[in-house]
Amino acid sequence: MDAKDYTAKLIEHFQHPRNVGRIPRPDGVGVIGDPSCGDHLRIYIKVEGDRLKKIKFEVYGCPAAIATTSVLTEMALGKTLDEALKIRAQDVASELGGLSAMKMHCSNLGTAALYQAICLYRQRQSRGKKGTVLFVPHGTE
Repeated sequence: MDAKDYTAKLIEHFQHPRNVGRIPRPDGVGVIGDPSCGDHLRIYIKVEGDRLKKIKFEVYGCPAAIATTSVLTEMALGKTLDEALKIRAQDVASELGGLSAMKMHCSNLGTAALYQAICLYRQRQSRGKKGTVLFVPHGTE
């Protein structure tokens, strides 16, 4: 994989990632890694009124992992939790102008970590409430 395989938008997000860092006392955290390539990331969220008020990430990975997570945070910020759960890996790849088949897994990592963070938040909010749906995996809704 070389630079000609990356879009201008992907390179921009790699060189100048948005929403990098931690959120003190986050409402939810999602952590995921891919042992086959070494990518590892965390997504932190702050929720206000069922909307993602703040979202940040830390990542150790390739340019595509950094860029896909950066653009995912921009796509999710301000959305309701249900809207954020509808963001698919393909949506992230499309937002960046496409990803090669070899790098498509990078966009899956970010969305999976975001789903984990939202699930953790909902789990914390639903303690003691019966009948609460925490998470609906893709393809089952």
